[in-house]
Amino acid sequence: MAHDDLLDFDFQEIPLATTSDDYYTPKWVFDALDLQFDIDVASPVGGISWIPAKRYFTQYDDGLAQDWGGQRVWMNPPYSKPSPWIDKWLENGNGVCLLAVSRSYSFLNLWANCDAILFLPLIKFVTGMGKQAGIYMPTVLAAVGAENVAALKASGIGFVR
Repeated sequence: MAHDDLLDFDFQEIPLATTSDDYYTPKWVFDALDLQFDIDVASPVGGISWIPAKRYFTQYDDGLAQDWGGQRVWMNPPYSKPSPWIDKWLENGNGVCLLAVSRSYSFLNLWANCDAILFLPLIKFVTGMGKQAGIYMPTVLAAVGAENVAALKASGIGFVR
């Protein structure tokens, strides 16, 4: 199937990969944040209807190779290799991301350089097949930029550092 053909599918019909990276943020997170994002930088083909982003980059677009231009980004990157995503997100300086907590250099870099961080309660992601699934690691929302920090604080989801 050609890339252009994939764009015509509804989310439920998209033939997504079945890797451990295919876990999407549930709608309640966006409802709590009440933010409009300019770009979802690590989206599946076709985007996800409940993510309030004006546009999105898919694996085919290579979000890391794109210019984010300081726009407000939403990022739930592939957890198999988050380091380059975290670096680019911090460099962009405007957005919110969801990441698994780890003892890696990249997570410590995020911790030291983001403007705010919120530990999420137990979260059930939406899989590429539309089912709910948890992961074994705790997760956080991190923010850079004053409006994004304010959204984390106002979300009522949890304590913000």
